[in-house]
Amino acid sequence: MLLLNLIQKTLSDWISFFADRLLSNVKKTTCSMRLFFNISLIFLLCSACDFHQPNQKVLGTTTDHAMVSSAHPLASAIGVSVMQDGGNAIDAAIAVHFALAVVYPQAGNIGGGGFAVIRMHDGSSSALDFRETAPSLATKRMYLDENGDLNNKRWSTHGRMSSGVPGAVDGMFSLHKRFGSKSMESLIQPAIDLAKNGYELTFLGAKIINTTQEDFREHNDWPIPYLQKSPWEKGDRILQPELAETLVRIRDEGRNGFYQGKVADQLVAEMQKGKGLISHDDLANYKSVWRTPIAGTYRNHKIISMPPPSSGGIALLQLLQGTEMHPIADWGHNVSETVHLMSELERRVYADRATYVGDPDFVEVPVDQLLDSTYNHQRFADISMKKATPSSTVSAGTIPPIESQETTHLSVVDPNGNAVSITTTLNSSFGSKVLVEGAGFFLNNEMDDFSSKPGVPNQFGLIGGDANAIAPHKRMLSSMTPTIVTKNGKLKMVVGTPGGSTIITSVYQTLLNVIDFGMGMQEAVNAKKVHHQWYPDEIRVETNALPQPTIDQLQAMGHSITPTDKLGRMDCILILPDGRLEGGADPRGDNTALGF
Repeated sequence: MLLLNLIQKTLSDWISFFADRLLSNVKKTTCSMRLFFNISLIFLLCSACDFHQPNQKVLGTTTDHAMVSSAHPLASAIGVSVMQDGGNAIDAAIAVHFALAVVYPQAGNIGGGGFAVIRMHDGSSSALDFRETAPSLATKRMYLDENGDLNNKRWSTHGRMSSGVPGAVDGMFSLHKRFGSKSMESLIQPAIDLAKNGYELTFLGAKIINTTQEDFREHNDWPIPYLQKSPWEKGDRILQPELAETLVRIRDEGRNGFYQGKVADQLVAEMQKGKGLISHDDLANYKSVWRTPIAGTYRNHKIISMPPPSSGGIALLQLLQGTEMHPIADWGHNVSETVHLMSELERRVYADRATYVGDPDFVEVPVDQLLDSTYNHQRFADISMKKATPSSTVSAGTIPPIESQETTHLSVVDPNGNAVSITTTLNSSFGSKVLVEGAGFFLNNEMDDFSSKPGVPNQFGLIGGDANAIAPHKRMLSSMTPTIVTKNGKLKMVVGTPGGSTIITSVYQTLLNVIDFGMGMQEAVNAKKVHHQWYPDEIRVETNALPQPTIDQLQAMGHSITPTDKLGRMDCILILPDGRLEGGADPRGDNTALGF
Protein backbone atom coordinates (compact mmCIF):
# COMPACT_ATOMS: atom_id res chain seq x y z
CA MET A 1 0.00 0.00 0.00
CA LEU A 2 2.73 2.44 0.97
CA LEU A 3 4.77 1.44 -2.08
CA LEU A 4 1.83 2.09 -4.39
CA ASN A 5 1.25 5.48 -2.81
CA LEU A 6 4.95 6.33 -3.22
CA ILE A 7 4.90 5.29 -6.90
CA GLN A 8 1.78 7.34 -7.49
CA LYS A 9 3.25 10.44 -5.84
CA THR A 10 6.56 10.11 -7.67
CA LEU A 11 4.82 9.69 -11.01
CA SER A 12 2.63 12.67 -10.27
CA ASP A 13 5.63 14.83 -9.36
CA TRP A 14 7.54 13.89 -12.54
CA ILE A 15 4.58 14.47 -14.86
CA SER A 16 3.80 17.79 -13.17
CA PHE A 17 7.44 18.86 -13.57
CA PHE A 18 7.53 18.10 -17.29
CA ALA A 19 4.09 19.62 -17.76
CA ASP A 20 5.21 22.88 -16.16
CA ARG A 21 8.34 22.97 -18.38
CA LEU A 22 6.28 22.29 -21.47
CA LEU A 23 3.60 24.84 -20.69
CA SER A 24 6.13 27.51 -19.77
CA ASN A 25 7.65 27.17 -23.25
CA VAL A 26 4.33 27.54 -24.97
CA LYS A 27 3.92 31.35 -24.95
CA LYS A 28 0.53 31.45 -26.64
CA THR A 29 -1.18 28.53 -24.92
CA THR A 30 -4.85 29.34 -24.56
CA CYS A 31 -6.93 28.69 -21.47
CA SER A 32 -8.80 25.96 -23.32
CA MET A 33 -5.54 24.24 -24.22
CA ARG A 34 -4.38 24.41 -20.61
CA LEU A 35 -7.71 22.94 -19.46
CA PHE A 36 -7.40 20.15 -22.01
CA PHE A 37 -3.85 19.44 -20.91
CA ASN A 38 -4.82 19.29 -17.23
CA ILE A 39 -7.69 16.93 -17.93
CA SER A 40 -5.38 14.74 -20.00
CA LEU A 41 -2.86 14.78 -17.17
CA ILE A 42 -5.46 13.59 -14.66
CA PHE A 43 -6.53 10.83 -17.04
CA LEU A 44 -2.91 9.74 -17.50
CA LEU A 45 -2.37 9.60 -13.75
CA CYS A 46 -5.49 7.55 -13.19
CA SER A 47 -4.54 5.16 -15.99
CA ALA A 48 -0.97 4.80 -14.79
CA CYS A 49 -2.10 4.02 -11.25
CA ASP A 50 -5.15 1.76 -11.53
CA PHE A 51 -5.54 1.83 -7.80
CA HIS A 52 -8.62 2.32 -5.68
CA GLN A 53 -7.97 5.00 -3.11
CA PRO A 54 -8.12 3.74 0.50
CA ASN A 55 -10.79 4.95 2.85
CA GLN A 56 -10.26 8.35 4.38
CA LYS A 57 -8.37 8.19 7.63
CA VAL A 58 -10.66 8.76 10.58
CA LEU A 59 -10.15 8.18 14.27
CA GLY A 60 -13.02 6.83 16.35
CA THR A 61 -13.80 7.64 19.95
CA THR A 62 -10.62 7.20 22.00
CA THR A 63 -10.38 6.73 25.74
CA ASP A 64 -7.74 5.78 28.27
CA HIS A 65 -9.47 3.18 30.43
CA ALA A 66 -12.74 1.63 29.26
CA MET A 67 -15.02 1.50 26.25
CA VAL A 68 -18.50 0.39 25.21
CA SER A 69 -19.62 0.19 21.59
CA SER A 70 -23.27 -0.68 20.97
CA ALA A 71 -26.19 -0.01 18.66
CA HIS A 72 -27.67 2.89 20.63
CA PRO A 73 -26.14 5.89 22.48
CA LEU A 74 -28.39 5.47 25.54
CA ALA A 75 -27.33 1.84 25.95
CA SER A 76 -23.64 2.66 25.53
CA ALA A 77 -23.92 5.45 28.12
CA ILE A 78 -25.46 3.02 30.61
CA GLY A 79 -22.58 0.58 30.13
CA VAL A 80 -20.02 3.31 30.71
CA SER A 81 -21.85 4.42 33.87
CA VAL A 82 -21.75 0.86 35.23
CA MET A 83 -17.96 0.70 34.83
CA GLN A 84 -17.46 4.18 36.25
CA ASP A 85 -19.35 2.90 39.30
CA GLY A 86 -16.89 0.03 39.69
CA GLY A 87 -18.51 -2.65 37.56
CA ASN A 88 -16.53 -4.85 35.20
CA ALA A 89 -16.99 -5.48 31.47
CA ILE A 90 -19.50 -8.27 32.03
CA ASP A 91 -21.60 -6.11 34.36
CA ALA A 92 -21.61 -3.38 31.73
CA ALA A 93 -22.52 -5.80 28.95
CA ILE A 94 -25.49 -7.14 30.92
CA ALA A 95 -26.78 -3.61 31.58
CA VAL A 96 -26.32 -2.68 27.92
CA HIS A 97 -28.15 -5.82 26.81
CA PHE A 98 -31.23 -5.06 28.93
CA ALA A 99 -31.17 -1.40 27.84
CA LEU A 100 -31.09 -2.42 24.17
CA ALA A 101 -34.24 -4.49 24.77
CA VAL A 102 -35.95 -1.16 25.46
CA VAL A 103 -34.33 1.37 23.11
CA TYR A 104 -33.45 -0.94 20.20
CA PRO A 105 -36.50 -3.23 20.07
CA GLN A 106 -35.91 -4.46 16.51
CA ALA A 107 -33.01 -6.57 17.78
CA GLY A 108 -32.25 -5.84 21.44
CA ASN A 109 -34.32 -8.32 23.37
CA ILE A 110 -35.39 -10.48 26.23
CA GLY A 111 -37.42 -12.66 23.84
CA GLY A 112 -34.50 -13.84 21.73
CA GLY A 113 -31.03 -15.21 22.33
CA GLY A 114 -27.41 -15.03 21.32
CA PHE A 115 -23.78 -15.77 22.07
CA ALA A 116 -21.04 -14.25 24.22
CA VAL A 117 -17.26 -14.57 23.98
CA ILE A 118 -15.35 -13.45 27.06
CA ARG A 119 -11.65 -12.93 27.68
CA MET A 120 -10.55 -11.98 31.17
CA HIS A 121 -7.44 -9.95 31.93
CA ASP A 122 -5.59 -13.11 33.02
CA GLY A 123 -5.89 -14.49 29.48
CA SER A 124 -8.61 -17.06 30.20
CA SER A 125 -11.45 -17.21 27.69
CA SER A 126 -14.91 -18.73 27.58
CA ALA A 127 -18.03 -18.76 25.43
CA LEU A 128 -21.68 -18.76 26.45
CA ASP A 129 -24.39 -20.16 24.19
CA PHE A 130 -27.76 -18.64 25.07
CA ARG A 131 -29.23 -19.45 21.67
CA GLU A 132 -32.95 -20.17 21.47
CA THR A 133 -34.12 -23.78 21.28
CA ALA A 134 -36.89 -25.48 19.34
CA PRO A 135 -40.02 -26.13 21.44
CA SER A 136 -40.70 -29.71 22.53
CA LEU A 137 -43.62 -29.90 20.06
CA ALA A 138 -41.45 -28.89 17.08
CA THR A 139 -41.06 -31.42 14.28
CA LYS A 140 -38.77 -31.77 11.29
CA ARG A 141 -41.71 -31.36 8.88
CA MET A 142 -43.61 -28.62 10.72
CA TYR A 143 -43.35 -26.13 7.85
CA LEU A 144 -43.99 -28.67 5.05
CA ASP A 145 -47.21 -29.79 3.37
CA GLU A 146 -48.30 -33.35 2.60
CA ASN A 147 -46.10 -33.33 -0.51
CA GLY A 148 -42.99 -32.36 1.45
CA ASP A 149 -42.92 -28.81 0.09
CA LEU A 150 -42.82 -25.63 2.12
CA ASN A 151 -46.45 -24.99 3.03
CA ASN A 152 -46.43 -21.33 3.90
CA LYS A 153 -42.99 -19.87 4.40
CA ARG A 154 -44.29 -17.02 6.54
CA TRP A 155 -45.01 -19.60 9.22
CA SER A 156 -41.29 -19.76 9.93
CA THR A 157 -40.77 -15.98 9.79
CA HIS A 158 -44.00 -14.32 10.99
CA GLY A 159 -46.32 -15.07 13.87
CA ARG A 160 -46.21 -17.30 16.90
CA MET A 161 -45.23 -20.53 15.16
CA SER A 162 -41.89 -19.00 14.18
CA SER A 163 -40.66 -18.55 17.76
CA GLY A 164 -38.08 -20.62 19.55
CA VAL A 165 -37.72 -20.76 23.33
CA PRO A 166 -35.99 -17.49 24.39
CA GLY A 167 -32.53 -17.73 25.92
CA ALA A 168 -31.54 -14.11 26.50
CA VAL A 169 -32.65 -13.73 30.13
CA ASP A 170 -31.09 -17.01 31.21
CA GLY A 171 -27.95 -16.01 29.34
CA MET A 172 -27.59 -12.73 31.24
CA PHE A 173 -28.03 -14.48 34.58
CA SER A 174 -25.51 -17.15 33.58
CA LEU A 175 -22.98 -14.48 32.67
CA HIS A 176 -23.60 -12.69 35.95
CA LYS A 177 -23.29 -15.83 38.04
CA ARG A 178 -19.82 -16.57 36.70
CA PHE A 179 -18.37 -13.08 36.16
CA GLY A 180 -20.65 -10.40 37.61
CA SER A 181 -19.47 -8.09 40.40
CA LYS A 182 -22.42 -5.72 40.86
CA SER A 183 -25.96 -6.69 41.86
CA MET A 184 -28.21 -7.84 39.05
CA GLU A 185 -30.88 -5.46 40.35
CA SER A 186 -28.62 -2.47 39.71
CA LEU A 187 -27.84 -3.68 36.18
CA ILE A 188 -31.51 -4.10 35.18
CA GLN A 189 -32.80 -0.88 36.79
CA PRO A 190 -31.59 1.50 34.03
CA ALA A 191 -33.61 -0.48 31.48
CA ILE A 192 -36.66 -0.33 33.74
CA ASP A 193 -36.31 3.44 33.98
CA LEU A 194 -36.09 3.79 30.19
CA ALA A 195 -39.17 1.62 29.62
CA LYS A 196 -41.22 3.31 32.35
CA ASN A 197 -40.26 6.93 31.72
CA GLY A 198 -39.80 6.64 27.97
CA TYR A 199 -37.02 7.67 25.63
CA GLU A 200 -36.82 9.84 22.50
CA LEU A 201 -36.70 8.07 19.16
CA THR A 202 -33.80 8.75 16.83
CA PHE A 203 -34.47 9.38 13.14
CA LEU A 204 -33.53 5.78 12.28
CA GLY A 205 -35.49 4.40 15.22
CA ALA A 206 -38.65 6.18 14.07
CA LYS A 207 -38.07 5.08 10.47
CA ILE A 208 -37.81 1.37 11.20
CA ILE A 209 -40.91 1.39 13.44
CA ASN A 210 -42.85 3.18 10.70
CA THR A 211 -41.87 0.58 8.09
CA THR A 212 -43.20 -2.25 10.28
CA GLN A 213 -46.63 -0.83 11.17
CA GLU A 214 -48.59 -3.22 8.92
CA ASP A 215 -46.84 -6.27 10.35
CA PHE A 216 -47.56 -5.02 13.86
CA ARG A 217 -51.26 -4.67 13.04
CA GLU A 218 -51.42 -8.09 11.40
CA HIS A 219 -49.82 -10.04 14.23
CA ASN A 220 -51.05 -8.26 17.37
CA ASP A 221 -54.62 -8.01 18.63
CA TRP A 222 -53.97 -5.45 21.38
CA PRO A 223 -52.86 -1.78 21.27
CA ILE A 224 -49.10 -2.29 21.37
CA PRO A 225 -47.05 0.85 22.15
CA TYR A 226 -45.37 0.87 18.72
CA LEU A 227 -48.61 1.49 16.84
CA GLN A 228 -50.06 4.95 16.25
CA LYS A 229 -52.14 6.60 13.52
CA SER A 230 -49.58 9.19 12.47
CA PRO A 231 -45.98 8.32 11.53
CA TRP A 232 -43.40 8.31 14.28
CA GLU A 233 -40.85 11.14 14.10
CA LYS A 234 -37.44 11.81 15.55
CA GLY A 235 -37.86 13.13 19.10
CA ASP A 236 -41.17 11.35 19.74
CA ARG A 237 -41.22 9.77 23.17
CA ILE A 238 -42.16 6.11 23.41
CA LEU A 239 -43.37 4.57 26.68
CA GLN A 240 -43.38 0.82 27.36
CA PRO A 241 -45.18 0.22 30.67
CA GLU A 242 -45.79 -3.49 30.07
CA LEU A 243 -42.11 -4.09 29.33
CA ALA A 244 -41.18 -2.10 32.43
CA GLU A 245 -43.37 -4.40 34.52
CA THR A 246 -41.74 -7.48 33.02
CA LEU A 247 -38.26 -6.11 33.74
CA VAL A 248 -39.32 -5.37 37.33
CA ARG A 249 -40.33 -9.03 37.72
CA ILE A 250 -36.95 -10.15 36.35
CA ARG A 251 -35.19 -7.70 38.68
CA ASP A 252 -37.11 -8.87 41.75
CA GLU A 253 -37.52 -12.59 41.02
CA GLY A 254 -34.36 -13.30 39.02
CA ARG A 255 -34.40 -15.80 36.18
CA ASN A 256 -37.70 -17.25 37.38
CA GLY A 257 -39.33 -13.86 36.91
CA PHE A 258 -39.23 -14.62 33.18
CA TYR A 259 -39.33 -18.39 32.82
CA GLN A 260 -41.97 -19.00 35.47
CA GLY A 261 -44.90 -17.12 37.02
CA LYS A 262 -46.89 -14.35 35.36
CA VAL A 263 -44.52 -13.60 32.47
CA ALA A 264 -44.36 -17.29 31.52
CA ASP A 265 -48.16 -17.43 31.67
CA GLN A 266 -48.38 -14.41 29.39
CA LEU A 267 -45.95 -15.92 26.89
CA VAL A 268 -47.75 -19.28 26.78
CA ALA A 269 -51.11 -17.51 26.43
CA GLU A 270 -49.67 -15.67 23.43
CA MET A 271 -48.68 -19.01 21.92
CA GLN A 272 -52.19 -20.35 22.35
CA LYS A 273 -53.64 -17.52 20.26
CA GLY A 274 -52.54 -19.36 17.16
CA LYS A 275 -50.02 -22.06 16.15
CA GLY A 276 -47.42 -21.18 18.80
CA LEU A 277 -45.59 -24.15 20.32
CA ILE A 278 -43.72 -22.88 23.40
CA SER A 279 -44.96 -24.48 26.62
CA HIS A 280 -44.44 -23.84 30.33
CA ASP A 281 -42.09 -26.84 30.45
CA ASP A 282 -40.05 -25.45 27.54
CA LEU A 283 -39.53 -22.22 29.46
CA ALA A 284 -38.80 -23.80 32.83
CA ASN A 285 -36.28 -26.24 31.32
CA TYR A 286 -34.30 -23.78 29.19
CA LYS A 287 -30.59 -23.62 30.05
CA SER A 288 -27.69 -21.66 28.58
CA VAL A 289 -24.58 -23.70 27.80
CA TRP A 290 -20.94 -22.82 28.48
CA ARG A 291 -18.78 -23.93 25.57
CA THR A 292 -15.10 -23.89 24.65
CA PRO A 293 -14.34 -21.02 22.27
CA ILE A 294 -13.06 -21.63 18.75
CA ALA A 295 -9.45 -20.41 18.55
CA GLY A 296 -6.88 -20.07 15.78
CA THR A 297 -4.19 -17.77 14.47
CA TYR A 298 -3.86 -15.30 11.62
CA ARG A 299 -0.63 -13.45 10.85
CA ASN A 300 0.62 -13.71 14.47
CA HIS A 301 -2.76 -12.78 15.94
CA LYS A 302 -4.86 -15.15 18.05
CA ILE A 303 -8.52 -15.23 17.01
CA ILE A 304 -11.04 -16.27 19.70
CA SER A 305 -14.58 -16.79 18.44
CA MET A 306 -17.87 -18.64 18.91
CA PRO A 307 -18.16 -22.42 18.43
CA PRO A 308 -21.26 -24.32 17.19
CA PRO A 309 -24.19 -24.00 17.10
CA SER A 310 -22.79 -20.78 15.71
CA SER A 311 -21.04 -21.35 12.41
CA GLY A 312 -19.26 -18.01 12.82
CA GLY A 313 -16.04 -19.11 14.49
CA ILE A 314 -15.39 -22.06 12.19
CA ALA A 315 -16.19 -20.10 9.03
CA LEU A 316 -14.12 -17.10 10.12
CA LEU A 317 -11.03 -19.21 10.80
CA GLN A 318 -11.43 -21.12 7.53
CA LEU A 319 -11.58 -17.81 5.65
CA LEU A 320 -8.52 -16.50 7.46
CA GLN A 321 -6.57 -19.70 6.75
CA GLY A 322 -7.31 -19.32 3.07
CA THR A 323 -6.43 -15.62 3.08
CA GLU A 324 -3.12 -16.17 4.86
CA MET A 325 -1.86 -18.02 1.77
CA HIS A 326 -1.98 -14.78 -0.26
CA PRO A 327 -0.30 -11.32 -0.02
CA ILE A 328 -3.48 -9.27 0.03
CA ALA A 329 -1.74 -6.35 1.75
CA ASP A 330 0.38 -5.99 -1.38
CA TRP A 331 -2.65 -6.25 -3.64
CA GLY A 332 -4.66 -3.57 -1.81
CA HIS A 333 -8.04 -3.06 -0.18
CA ASN A 334 -11.12 -3.83 -2.32
CA VAL A 335 -9.13 -4.25 -5.53
CA SER A 336 -10.30 -6.93 -7.94
CA GLU A 337 -7.74 -9.53 -6.84
CA THR A 338 -8.67 -9.19 -3.16
CA VAL A 339 -12.42 -9.21 -3.76
CA HIS A 340 -12.12 -12.20 -6.09
CA LEU A 341 -10.10 -14.18 -3.54
CA MET A 342 -12.50 -13.39 -0.71
CA SER A 343 -15.48 -14.42 -2.82
CA GLU A 344 -13.88 -17.70 -3.87
CA LEU A 345 -13.02 -18.54 -0.28
CA GLU A 346 -16.48 -17.58 0.93
CA ARG A 347 -18.40 -19.72 -1.54
CA ARG A 348 -16.45 -22.80 -0.40
CA VAL A 349 -16.70 -22.02 3.31
CA TYR A 350 -20.46 -21.41 3.13
CA ALA A 351 -20.87 -24.74 1.30
CA ASP A 352 -19.10 -26.45 4.21
CA ARG A 353 -21.27 -24.52 6.66
CA ALA A 354 -24.46 -25.77 5.00
CA THR A 355 -23.37 -29.38 5.16
CA TYR A 356 -21.50 -29.94 8.37
CA VAL A 357 -22.45 -27.41 11.06
CA GLY A 358 -25.36 -27.66 13.49
CA ASP A 359 -26.13 -28.01 17.20
CA PRO A 360 -23.23 -30.06 18.64
CA ASP A 361 -25.62 -31.57 21.21
CA PHE A 362 -27.52 -33.22 18.33
CA VAL A 363 -25.00 -33.75 15.51
CA GLU A 364 -21.28 -34.44 15.41
CA VAL A 365 -19.72 -31.28 14.02
CA PRO A 366 -16.24 -32.00 12.58
CA VAL A 367 -14.66 -28.89 14.07
CA ASP A 368 -11.08 -30.15 14.11
CA GLN A 369 -11.29 -31.41 10.55
CA LEU A 370 -12.81 -28.17 9.22
CA LEU A 371 -10.05 -26.16 10.89
CA ASP A 372 -7.23 -28.49 9.87
CA SER A 373 -4.68 -26.59 7.78
CA THR A 374 -4.12 -29.54 5.44
CA TYR A 375 -7.85 -29.81 4.76
CA ASN A 376 -8.19 -26.10 4.04
CA HIS A 377 -5.09 -26.03 1.86
CA GLN A 378 -6.69 -28.76 -0.27
CA ARG A 379 -10.11 -27.13 -0.02
CA PHE A 380 -8.88 -23.89 -1.57
CA ALA A 381 -6.33 -25.39 -3.97
CA ASP A 382 -8.65 -25.25 -6.97
CA ILE A 383 -9.20 -21.49 -6.73
CA SER A 384 -8.18 -19.77 -9.95
CA MET A 385 -7.07 -16.16 -9.63
CA LYS A 386 -8.20 -15.54 -13.20
CA LYS A 387 -11.84 -16.64 -13.18
CA ALA A 388 -14.77 -17.24 -10.85
CA THR A 389 -15.88 -20.73 -9.89
CA PRO A 390 -19.61 -21.25 -10.54
CA SER A 391 -21.29 -22.14 -7.25
CA SER A 392 -23.11 -24.96 -9.06
CA THR A 393 -19.75 -26.75 -9.25
CA VAL A 394 -18.90 -26.17 -5.57
CA SER A 395 -20.06 -28.63 -2.96
CA ALA A 396 -18.97 -29.18 0.59
CA GLY A 397 -15.44 -30.44 0.93
CA THR A 398 -14.78 -34.12 1.62
CA ILE A 399 -13.44 -34.50 5.12
CA PRO A 400 -12.24 -37.61 6.93
CA PRO A 401 -14.79 -39.34 9.16
CA ILE A 402 -14.77 -38.09 12.72
CA GLU A 403 -12.73 -40.40 15.26
CA SER A 404 -29.37 -15.18 11.89
CA GLN A 405 -32.17 -9.70 9.42
CA GLU A 406 -31.88 -8.28 12.56
CA THR A 407 -29.28 -8.77 15.15
CA THR A 408 -27.31 -6.45 17.38
CA HIS A 409 -23.82 -6.53 18.83
CA LEU A 410 -22.00 -4.95 21.74
CA SER A 411 -18.33 -4.86 22.65
CA VAL A 412 -16.97 -3.88 26.06
CA VAL A 413 -13.49 -3.48 27.56
CA ASP A 414 -13.09 -2.45 31.20
CA PRO A 415 -10.16 -0.71 32.98
CA ASN A 416 -8.66 -4.06 34.00
CA GLY A 417 -8.54 -5.38 30.45
CA ASN A 418 -11.50 -7.75 30.72
CA ALA A 419 -13.33 -7.97 27.41
CA VAL A 420 -16.70 -9.27 26.26
CA SER A 421 -18.17 -9.60 22.78
CA ILE A 422 -21.92 -10.32 22.63
CA THR A 423 -24.12 -10.79 19.58
CA THR A 424 -27.83 -11.20 20.27
CA THR A 425 -30.87 -11.36 18.07
CA LEU A 426 -34.58 -11.79 17.39
CA ASN A 427 -33.55 -12.94 13.88
CA SER A 428 -35.64 -10.67 11.64
CA SER A 429 -36.32 -7.05 12.51
CA PHE A 430 -38.74 -7.21 15.48
CA GLY A 431 -38.53 -11.01 15.20
CA SER A 432 -41.91 -12.65 14.69
CA LYS A 433 -43.58 -9.18 14.92
CA VAL A 434 -45.55 -10.55 17.90
CA LEU A 435 -45.41 -8.49 21.11
CA VAL A 436 -46.42 -10.64 24.09
CA GLU A 437 -49.66 -9.16 25.41
CA GLY A 438 -49.25 -7.70 28.88
CA ALA A 439 -45.50 -8.44 28.93
CA GLY A 440 -44.39 -5.95 26.28
CA PHE A 441 -41.51 -7.81 24.61
CA PHE A 442 -41.13 -9.15 21.07
CA LEU A 443 -40.82 -12.85 20.36
CA ASN A 444 -38.10 -14.11 18.06
CA ASN A 445 -38.62 -15.88 14.72
CA GLU A 446 -35.51 -18.02 15.06
CA MET A 447 -37.19 -21.20 13.83
CA ASP A 448 -36.44 -19.92 10.32
CA ASP A 449 -32.75 -20.46 11.07
CA PHE A 450 -33.34 -24.19 10.98
CA SER A 451 -33.29 -25.98 7.67
CA SER A 452 -37.06 -26.36 7.13
CA LYS A 453 -36.28 -28.39 4.03
CA PRO A 454 -32.72 -29.38 3.08
CA GLY A 455 -31.53 -27.49 0.02
CA VAL A 456 -34.21 -24.76 0.30
CA PRO A 457 -32.87 -21.33 1.35
CA ASN A 458 -34.14 -19.45 4.39
CA GLN A 459 -34.99 -15.73 4.49
CA PHE A 460 -31.29 -14.83 4.24
CA GLY A 461 -30.74 -17.08 1.22
CA LEU A 462 -28.77 -19.58 3.29
CA ILE A 463 -29.06 -23.23 2.35
CA GLY A 464 -29.00 -25.83 5.08
CA GLY A 465 -28.79 -29.60 5.38
CA ASP A 466 -29.82 -32.38 7.74
CA ALA A 467 -27.28 -31.24 10.33
CA ASN A 468 -29.52 -28.23 10.92
CA ALA A 469 -32.91 -29.97 10.63
CA ILE A 470 -35.61 -29.11 13.17
CA ALA A 471 -35.78 -31.26 16.30
CA PRO A 472 -37.27 -30.66 19.77
CA HIS A 473 -34.95 -28.75 22.14
CA LYS A 474 -32.34 -28.35 19.39
CA ARG A 475 -30.52 -25.04 18.84
CA MET A 476 -30.72 -23.59 15.35
CA LEU A 477 -27.57 -22.84 13.36
CA SER A 478 -26.37 -19.24 13.49
CA SER A 479 -23.97 -16.91 11.68
CA MET A 480 -23.30 -14.77 14.75
CA THR A 481 -19.56 -14.24 15.17
CA PRO A 482 -18.63 -12.44 18.40
CA THR A 483 -14.84 -12.37 18.32
CA ILE A 484 -11.88 -11.27 20.43
CA VAL A 485 -8.36 -10.85 19.01
CA THR A 486 -5.08 -10.85 20.90
CA LYS A 487 -1.45 -10.38 19.85
CA ASN A 488 1.57 -11.47 21.86
CA GLY A 489 -0.76 -12.40 24.71
CA LYS A 490 -2.31 -8.95 24.92
CA LEU A 491 -5.85 -7.88 24.07
CA LYS A 492 -6.02 -6.18 20.65
CA MET A 493 -9.60 -6.16 19.33
CA VAL A 494 -13.19 -6.90 20.31
CA VAL A 495 -15.41 -7.16 17.25
CA GLY A 496 -18.84 -8.24 16.05
CA THR A 497 -21.84 -7.19 14.01
CA PRO A 498 -25.44 -7.96 13.11
CA GLY A 499 -26.35 -8.81 9.53
CA GLY A 500 -27.75 -12.33 9.19
CA SER A 501 -25.70 -14.31 6.69
CA THR A 502 -23.35 -11.33 6.18
CA ILE A 503 -22.13 -11.35 9.79
CA ILE A 504 -19.27 -13.75 9.11
CA THR A 505 -17.94 -11.87 6.09
CA SER A 506 -18.32 -8.47 7.77
CA VAL A 507 -16.25 -9.59 10.78
CA TYR A 508 -13.76 -11.23 8.39
CA GLN A 509 -13.23 -8.04 6.37
CA THR A 510 -12.99 -5.87 9.46
CA LEU A 511 -10.14 -8.04 10.77
CA LEU A 512 -8.39 -7.85 7.39
CA ASN A 513 -8.84 -4.07 7.36
CA VAL A 514 -6.93 -3.73 10.63
CA ILE A 515 -4.39 -6.55 10.35
CA ASP A 516 -3.56 -6.47 6.62
CA PHE A 517 -4.45 -2.96 5.52
CA GLY A 518 -3.35 -1.06 8.62
CA MET A 519 -6.64 0.70 9.29
CA GLY A 520 -7.71 2.05 12.66
CA MET A 521 -10.90 0.76 14.25
CA GLN A 522 -13.32 3.41 13.02
CA GLU A 523 -11.75 3.38 9.58
CA ALA A 524 -12.07 -0.40 9.42
CA VAL A 525 -15.70 -0.21 10.48
CA ASN A 526 -16.49 2.56 7.98
CA ALA A 527 -14.88 0.71 5.08
CA LYS A 528 -17.39 -0.52 2.51
CA LYS A 529 -17.80 -4.27 2.30
CA VAL A 530 -18.62 -7.09 -0.11
CA HIS A 531 -20.21 -10.49 0.48
CA HIS A 532 -20.55 -13.93 -1.10
CA GLN A 533 -22.30 -16.90 0.51
CA TRP A 534 -22.21 -19.73 -2.08
CA TYR A 535 -25.88 -19.30 -3.03
CA PRO A 536 -27.18 -17.10 -4.50
CA ASP A 537 -24.11 -17.09 -6.75
CA GLU A 538 -23.36 -13.38 -6.58
CA ILE A 539 -21.09 -10.85 -4.92
CA ARG A 540 -23.18 -8.38 -2.97
CA VAL A 541 -21.39 -5.03 -3.10
CA GLU A 542 -22.14 -2.19 -0.72
CA THR A 543 -22.87 1.17 -2.33
CA ASN A 544 -19.61 2.90 -3.34
CA ALA A 545 -17.49 -0.03 -2.19
CA LEU A 546 -15.89 -0.61 -5.58
CA PRO A 547 -15.04 1.71 -8.48
CA GLN A 548 -16.55 0.79 -11.83
CA PRO A 549 -13.26 -0.49 -13.33
CA THR A 550 -12.99 -3.03 -10.49
CA ILE A 551 -16.60 -4.12 -11.01
CA ASP A 552 -15.87 -4.51 -14.72
CA GLN A 553 -12.82 -6.66 -13.97
CA LEU A 554 -14.79 -8.90 -11.62
CA GLN A 555 -17.58 -9.33 -14.15
CA ALA A 556 -15.02 -10.21 -16.80
CA MET A 557 -13.79 -12.95 -14.47
CA GLY A 558 -17.30 -14.40 -14.34
CA HIS A 559 -18.68 -12.85 -11.15
CA SER A 560 -22.24 -11.58 -10.89
CA ILE A 561 -22.38 -8.25 -9.01
CA THR A 562 -25.43 -7.25 -6.97
CA PRO A 563 -25.50 -3.80 -5.32
CA THR A 564 -26.81 -3.43 -1.78
CA ASP A 565 -27.24 -0.43 0.49
CA LYS A 566 -25.30 -1.73 3.49
CA LEU A 567 -23.50 -4.75 4.87
CA GLY A 568 -22.97 -5.20 8.59
CA ARG A 569 -23.28 -2.72 11.42
CA MET A 570 -20.09 -3.13 13.41
CA ASP A 571 -19.47 -2.32 17.07
CA CYS A 572 -15.78 -2.81 17.79
CA ILE A 573 -12.90 -1.80 20.03
CA LEU A 574 -9.19 -1.65 19.18
CA ILE A 575 -6.35 -1.36 21.66
CA LEU A 576 -3.94 1.20 20.21
CA PRO A 577 -0.14 0.82 20.49
CA ASP A 578 -0.02 3.41 23.29
CA GLY A 579 -2.62 1.49 25.31
CA ARG A 580 -5.56 3.77 24.58
CA LEU A 581 -8.83 2.30 23.31
CA GLU A 582 -10.40 3.27 19.99
CA GLY A 583 -14.07 2.52 19.51
CA GLY A 584 -15.47 1.77 16.09
CA ALA A 585 -19.22 2.43 15.96
CA ASP A 586 -20.91 1.88 12.62
CA PRO A 587 -22.18 5.11 10.97
CA ARG A 588 -24.78 3.04 9.10
CA GLY A 589 -26.90 3.15 12.27
CA ASP A 590 -27.21 4.89 15.63
CA ASN A 591 -24.23 2.92 16.87
CA THR A 592 -22.18 4.77 19.47
CA ALA A 593 -18.85 4.16 21.17
CA LEU A 594 -18.37 5.79 24.56
CA GLY A 595 -15.83 5.41 27.33
CA PHE A 596 -13.68 7.12 29.90
